[in-house]
Amino acid sequence: MEKKTLTKENLPEFLKKLQKDGNRIIAPKRTREKVDFSVIGSPDEIAGDYIQTVQSAKFAFFPKVEEILSFTADKSGVKMNDKDTEKIPHTIVFGLRPCDAAAVASLDAVFNWDYKDDLFNSRREKIGIIGLSCAKSDDDCFCTSLGFGPGDTRGSDILLTKLTSGDYLAEIITDRGKEMMNIAPELFTAEPMEAKEKNLAEVKKHFKPEDLAKRFPAAFDREDLWLEQSLRCIGCGACAFVCPVCACFDIQDEGTTQNGKRLRCWDACGFSLFTLHTSGHNPREAQNHRWRQRLMHKFAYMQDRLGVLGCVGCGRCSRACPADINILENVKMILEAK
Repeated sequence: MEKKTLTKENLPEFLKKLQKDGNRIIAPKRTREKVDFSVIGSPDEIAGDYIQTVQSAKFAFFPKVEEILSFTADKSGVKMNDKDTEKIPHTIVFGLRPCDAAAVASLDAVFNWDYKDDLFNSRREKIGIIGLSCAKSDDDCFCTSLGFGPGDTRGSDILLTKLTSGDYLAEIITDRGKEMMNIAPELFTAEPMEAKEKNLAEVKKHFKPEDLAKRFPAAFDREDLWLEQSLRCIGCGACAFVCPVCACFDIQDEGTTQNGKRLRCWDACGFSLFTLHTSGHNPREAQNHRWRQRLMHKFAYMQDRLGVLGCVGCGRCSRACPADINILENVKMILEAK
């Protein structure tokens, strides 16, 4: 890992150089009171002074709606056309908090488990990640409880940490990060003298990840616990859609007998139709069973099957929930249950 200084004046120039090199830039952008990731035309559009975006940048890796294939049909037969991955744009995702950057590893695991997803991997190969350390946090942040941290380098190609001067410590972590730096090496100077740690947010640690692994399987049959937690849940799916890790999807076909397309669309295990069988049977017909599935999947099933957690402690689901359900409170309730 190389450590450099990137001044506050040189950061916009660096992003412009990346754009001129053929990359689109996705970054946090403020619209009225909301900060969300969006494609930007200029570094001037990038928001500052916020804790976390409303939604994650997951859509850059796994679009909300994505065409898988298209078809045309005539008297000569049916012609199938796969998605042209060459048209996927080269992208720099700028400003991911360390929790969001770490979440990419979970997406990597999901889409490369028993099947290598070409669409996901084609996008992933064309994305560079410039992370931004957290200088502030709120009560919904709990990344440290899951083994991450406000200055964690995992998942980022370059991680920037803002210093008291307003300049940035730039940690060049991966080969892709070096390639990005080498587009404009003159903008980077020697490593700063200021310590990184004093510029990071303090995020309280509430529990240990290993304690979750022990408690969640044993909690499976605690119907009273899941019922109590799920009583406020209205099954809206907001938690899944803002989550940087959730990767459930549905397949929809659109078109006519002459032409059409097959789409992959975001879905959520909290929806009542998610597990509805054609026969009419639904193995998770009650909301408490769907809530149990959500938490078990995040904190037990993914860990057992893929070796990664389904949660990075970003707190978005708690902030977005219209019924004020707090996932940290729910996890602590399970850990403290007798």
